[in-house]
Amino acid sequence: MPLLRFIPETTNVDFVKYRWVAFTIDGLLVVVSVISILWHGFNLGIDFTGGVLMEVKAAQVIDVRKLRSDIISLGFNDPVVQTFGGGVCDTPAGSCAMIRVQPKATAPGGDQNAAEQASVRAIKAKLGSSYQYRRTEVVGPKVSGELLNDGILATILAVAMISIYVAVRFEWQYGVGALIATGHDVFVTAGFFSVLHLDFNINTVASLLLLAGYSINDTVVVFDRLRENRRKYKRMSLPDMINLSTNQIATRTTLVSAATALSVVPLLFGGPVLLNFSVAILFGIVVGTFSSTYVAAMLLLYMPAVGGKTDTKTEEATA
Repeated sequence: MPLLRFIPETTNVDFVKYRWVAFTIDGLLVVVSVISILWHGFNLGIDFTGGVLMEVKAAQVIDVRKLRSDIISLGFNDPVVQTFGGGVCDTPAGSCAMIRVQPKATAPGGDQNAAEQASVRAIKAKLGSSYQYRRTEVVGPKVSGELLNDGILATILAVAMISIYVAVRFEWQYGVGALIATGHDVFVTAGFFSVLHLDFNINTVASLLLLAGYSINDTVVVFDRLRENRRKYKRMSLPDMINLSTNQIATRTTLVSAATALSVVPLLFGGPVLLNFSVAILFGIVVGTFSSTYVAAMLLLYMPAVGGKTDTKTEEATA
């Protein structure tokens, strides 16, 4: 179907030639991510910090300043109040609000759960019947700490297991490339959340795990085409083979990425719960598609010869 061909069926782009431009751009992304994470870390959500989260709805546009002042008057330090509208809120912009507070500290041995429930009751009493309380979540500090540790561990194990699979499925060089590329995608996307100070919660971790799977799918497609061409063109140099393989799958990669992005766009209007999840996936699609070509594939140029063969043409081309 010609109308679905956003790019020519056969391209002839010299990806290897422009790898240093791509490495420079990618290096900047990594450096910015590292600096941002070290400088101000993540805006951890209630899932990881503990506390009380309430979603309220009003018949009129909410005055954020007054609402925040009301919450502070109850003795909560630095409450987070964010308004939104449309989508699941089904009201004009600014008619729904997300309130996040840290319950007052209890004495050693005190009942933290009772303090959290008391915080919920105090907020409802202060705001009164003019608000509808659509959602209330209470997460204790112990549970939040476990969720954070488990989320980090799950992400690291997922990337490691994916890389081991690729190493067994292909060769160890491919496994190293997959490890670096997939880890790179997850890290840069996490850095994206740090830079924009987006809410980093359990849904974000789920999006990072999903992104790891999407990224390795693109990488495996590139690797599989490389292996196929190795068998077909035994005397072709590795740089030429990388260019040939990436050009052959360019149309497929573009269509899959575009289709995936289009399916995620509607989730942007699903309210604040799905917003960060959707943003992470959309950003990850771009980064993952980029890394499949300019991280995973190009790394093969700087590792021992794939298949244990030394190709003088490859060495001359990469010199």
